[in-house]
Amino acid sequence: MEITERQRYDFRREIERISSYQGRGTELISLYVPAGKMISDVANYLREEQSQSSNIKSSTTRKNVQSAISSILSRLKYYKMLAPDHGIAFFVGTIPKNGDQTTMVQHVIEPPEPIGTFLYRCDSSFYLDPLKSMLEERDLFGLLVIDRKEATIGFLRGQAIQMVKNMQSLVPSKHRMGGQSSLRFERLIEIAANEYFKEVAEACSTIFLGIKGLKGILVGGPGGTKDFFVKEGYLHYELQSKVVDTLFDTGYTDEYGLRELVENARDKLKDLDIMKQKALVEKFMTELRKQDGGLAAYGIREVKASLDMGAVALLLVSEGLKKMERVYTCGSCGNVQNEIQSEEAEAPACGRCGTQMSLTSESDIVDEMFETAERMGTEIELISDASEEGKMLLNAFGGLAAVLRYRTGI
Repeated sequence: MEITERQRYDFRREIERISSYQGRGTELISLYVPAGKMISDVANYLREEQSQSSNIKSSTTRKNVQSAISSILSRLKYYKMLAPDHGIAFFVGTIPKNGDQTTMVQHVIEPPEPIGTFLYRCDSSFYLDPLKSMLEERDLFGLLVIDRKEATIGFLRGQAIQMVKNMQSLVPSKHRMGGQSSLRFERLIEIAANEYFKEVAEACSTIFLGIKGLKGILVGGPGGTKDFFVKEGYLHYELQSKVVDTLFDTGYTDEYGLRELVENARDKLKDLDIMKQKALVEKFMTELRKQDGGLAAYGIREVKASLDMGAVALLLVSEGLKKMERVYTCGSCGNVQNEIQSEEAEAPACGRCGTQMSLTSESDIVDEMFETAERMGTEIELISDASEEGKMLLNAFGGLAAVLRYRTGI
């Protein structure tokens, strides 16, 4: 079953939280249990580890490891005979809090994709590589723009365009000689071009061959050089078979040319997230450019108010937006303040008496908006901050933008 936008967001945020923990010793336990594994076998394994942990020299580390194992054992009781369909991952351990104080953290994740193997690890940080790999974009394309003067090679990985190598050629472009000298010079030019094409093909082999999950290679450039390069079979046969059947015209063969190539390949890549996201952001920008501001809204407070009214048709959320809505209470005068803050922000001073306030409650802004959007029938899309559009959404519009159903007057 395909993971929803909200599930993907929550999964990413949970991994970010777990990766931020750092233990004082090797006392943070990561446990991966694949689907179908007998829960009783997992429990027996943990009891054996708990027995072995009695040999740990540090009394503090020994106590924390044993407590973590006991916590996981107690949580295993919630599962019946077998692990869930995609397996389950436990992250439990003790981390420093304030000064000499410590606290136990406990996270249990049923991932969106199956866990491959059983794994137990005890370290100073949680082992998250198997889960992080589930967040990687699956669509990977090779990119090549080429003419007789220059070639640039790169990747389209999800929403991000990455330049890997730029190559300048030494192929002469013109000559003024006539007669036999002209023919000889033409031959020298073609020999130089042939060597240059072979160098580009070799670079492509070095960069692209063996890349797991490479779906195809997009080739572009000005004029007929790209067509000649592909049709004459300079590329390794494995790469040749991956070249997308359409070759694309671009005006440049540098890093900007790679962006041109991706843009011009829109029809071929219409199912990729980068094209979907470009189209959605452009829809918002079209409204914003209208003289009266159109049906556009941006920024946390304006978008949140419009969403609560049911006025938002399309909500765009940057994956880089990390804001919390917090309620603080003053212990001196009882004043209550609502604040929208970054995760790292500290408690503010009371607006009435200046006393440092205490946190009463907090919630993730994006989670709140997902809940409201679901109630209001609003389409919601996460926009990667790796793309140009995503960076613009985060930096210029505060990470939130909306296309409205009607003008709100906010």
